[in-house]
Amino acid sequence: MEITAETIPETTPAAVRRALLDRAEIALLDVRPEARFAGGHPLFAASFPLGRLEADVFDRLPRRSVPVVVYGDGPADAAAAARRLGQLGYPRVSLLAGGPDGWAAAGGELFRDVNAPSKAFGELVEATAGTPAVDARELRELLDRRADIVVLDARRFEEYQTMSIPTATSVPGGELGLRASALAPDPATTVVVNCAGRTRSIIGTQTLINKGVPNRVVALRNGTMGWTLAGLTLDHGQQRRAPEIPAAAARREQAAARAVADRAGAGRVTAAGLAALDDGTRTIYRFDVRTPEEYTAGHRPGFRPAPGGQLVQETDWFAPVRGALIVLAGDYGGRAEMTASWLAQMGWNVRVLDAGPGRAVTGPAETGEWSPSRPSPPPVPLASPALVDDWLRAGQARVIDVGPSPRYRAGHVPGAAWSPREDLRPQPGRLVLTSPDGYLAAFAAAEVAAAEVAAAEVTAAEVTAAEVTGAGGDVRVLDGGTDGWARSGRPLQPGPGELLSPDVDVYRRPYEGTGAGPEAMQAYLDWEYGLVAQLERDGTHHFNVLT
Repeated sequence: MEITAETIPETTPAAVRRALLDRAEIALLDVRPEARFAGGHPLFAASFPLGRLEADVFDRLPRRSVPVVVYGDGPADAAAAARRLGQLGYPRVSLLAGGPDGWAAAGGELFRDVNAPSKAFGELVEATAGTPAVDARELRELLDRRADIVVLDARRFEEYQTMSIPTATSVPGGELGLRASALAPDPATTVVVNCAGRTRSIIGTQTLINKGVPNRVVALRNGTMGWTLAGLTLDHGQQRRAPEIPAAAARREQAAARAVADRAGAGRVTAAGLAALDDGTRTIYRFDVRTPEEYTAGHRPGFRPAPGGQLVQETDWFAPVRGALIVLAGDYGGRAEMTASWLAQMGWNVRVLDAGPGRAVTGPAETGEWSPSRPSPPPVPLASPALVDDWLRAGQARVIDVGPSPRYRAGHVPGAAWSPREDLRPQPGRLVLTSPDGYLAAFAAAEVAAAEVAAAEVTAAEVTAAEVTGAGGDVRVLDGGTDGWARSGRPLQPGPGELLSPDVDVYRRPYEGTGAGPEAMQAYLDWEYGLVAQLERDGTHHFNVLT
C-alpha cells in the first residue's frame, strides 16, 4: 500500500508488545532527536533521528518488507518519517498509537539514556551471575603497593585515549577473551576490567569468568566515573594496547569460546547454509567482530564491521530489528563465538559463520573500510568551495550546516550557522547548505526548495507573480560538504558558532569525555542500578543469563 498522509495505519502498544513476546520481527523507530530519545523510550526502540533517516536506513533495516513502527514528538514528524520510508521502499510502516505517551499509558516502561537493552542486560548479568568487583579506592591501594594486577580497559581505543585508569591497557571488550591471557599469563595475577561506567566492565569480567580463565577477575565498580567520583586522577593520551596472539594460543582460546557459545545456545552456519537462509523472508544482519584494522585489511563481502564489545554494547544501533537473525564472522581467536554467546543470552537468534573446529572460514575477500548503502541524494545545484568562499567574502550568501552538532563545533565553514535539518525554513537570499560530506545537505536543500514552492502556491491568489518570485531564495549545496571545504585548503572554524535551534540532536553521555560533573555521573549510575527492576516490570526482553 502506498503510504500517504491519509493512509498511514497505526499499531497499538499491545500489538508491539505481542510481537516482542512472540519473537517476531519488528523495528520500533524513535525519530526524535537523540537527546529526546534519551529522555525516555520503550526498551527495544531504536534511535532513528528524522534528520539522518536516509543515511542510516538501508544498513540498519536491510529487509525492506520488515514491519516498521515509528513515533516521534508528535504525529507530524512520525508521519514524515513514515512517508519517507514508504518512498524508500518500505511498505509495512505504521505509527505507534499515542507515541511514547501512549506506550506509557498502556503500562509500558520508558527507559532513559541510550543503548538501554545492553545496559539493562549488563545489570542483570551482575545481579544473576554475581560478577565480582572492586571499588576505585581499593584498586588505587593495590596499584600503590604494586600488587600483582593488570588493569584492562574494555572500551574502544579512542575512549581509552581520552581518559584511562593509571597503568591500564586498552583491550576492547570483544578482544578480552582472546588477549587477556597474554597480559596476565600467571594465574596468580588479578585481572581488573574497567570501562567508563558499568556495562562493558561487567560483560568483560564475566567473559573471562565464563571462559574459565584461572586468574581472579574483577570489574572496577563504576569505571572511570567511579574513579573520578572518588577524587582520583585519570591518565590521558595513553597508547598501551594488547599484543598479537600466536596462532596456537588463538586456537586454544577459540575452543574455550566455542564451548561458552554452545552453552549459551548460539548456533553455527556455513557460508552455503547462510546463502540458503537468505531467501528474503527474514532480516539477516552480517557482522565482522574483529578489530577495525583487521576488517580494513580484508573481510568477507557483505559483512559490516561491528567490533564484538561494541556490538554487545550497542545492539539497538547495530540491529534495530528485534527478532532478526544475526550472523557473525571472526577468525581463529573465538571472538565471534564469545560475542555470539552474549547475543544469545540477550535473546537474539545468532549464528557464527563456521568452517569447523580449528579451521578458518575461507572465501572471497574485500579490503578497505565499510561503504554504507545509501539512497541516492536528490539532484540539487552545487556550489564549489571557491565560489562559496567568494560569496561569503562579498556578503552574498548565508551558510547553514545541517550535520551533527559535535562535528559543527569541532570545525565548520567560517561564519556558518548550525540547524537541524528538520527545522530549516525557506528564507530570502542565497542559502548554501552543508553537512560533513554534503549528503544530508542535499536532502535538506530539496526540502527547503519544495517548501518554497509550496509557500508560493499558497500565496499565489493573494500576491502578484513578481512578488512571489522575489520572495524566494537561491538554495545551493556546498560541493563535497564541509570535508570538501577542508580538502580545498580552506580553514575550518572551531567553537560553538551560531545555533539556530537547540542542539538536542546528540545526547551528551556523562560517561564519555571529561566534561560531566559529579552530579550527572552519580545520577547516571543511580539510573543503572534501577534497570533490573525496570526489566522485571517490562517483561519483553527474553534475557537468559548463564550461571
